[in-house]
Amino acid sequence: MQERTKPQKVLGPEKVLVIACGMIAREVLAVRDILGFTHLELTCLPAEFHYRPKRIAPAMDAAIMKARADGYRNVFVGYADCGTGGALDRVCEKHGVSRIDGPHCFAFYQGLSAFEGIAEDDMLSFYMTDFLCRQFDAFFMKPLGLDRHPELIEDFFGNYEKLVYLAQTDDPRLECVAQNAAQLLGLTYEKRRTGYGDLAGALASAAQSA
Repeated sequence: MQERTKPQKVLGPEKVLVIACGMIAREVLAVRDILGFTHLELTCLPAEFHYRPKRIAPAMDAAIMKARADGYRNVFVGYADCGTGGALDRVCEKHGVSRIDGPHCFAFYQGLSAFEGIAEDDMLSFYMTDFLCRQFDAFFMKPLGLDRHPELIEDFFGNYEKLVYLAQTDDPRLECVAQNAAQLLGLTYEKRRTGYGDLAGALASAAQSA
């Protein structure tokens, strides 16, 4: 009597843990859903590290070690260099993981090749993203005391000439925040519809490598 062959279990791709800046959490999830990478999971470091880059590398080191202890073999770093001066790359090399290419999120949202072409012209530009529009009061007005002391605006923003809104989505409410911020800060206004830029390709590569 011929033995019946048991059907083999079809295994999907292994889980990939993205350890990202809290400032891009919504965008990581949006890209994941658009691309259909259900095996891609997300955890975040505090968004406020954007303004405290010295904290990023040691926090990422600890987060990757925890991820390994939790059984994740595939980890992707959802940061560009983000002001760490190469410290984040040393953490990535230590653990054998990759990160998003580029100096910061303002670059990879625009696409590195496009950013390199306009970086010099943007030296006096203040960037805002969808996240920073949503959190304008929490990240700028209150911490800097501008809601209580508007006279400080010149001290903090006097060297800028233009506010550039890098829009990941088409949300009139967020654009209104950006326009009002430009007026408040005394800057000319420009909107660039970037979408998710190089973030989509970076996450696709990370997800497909599992």
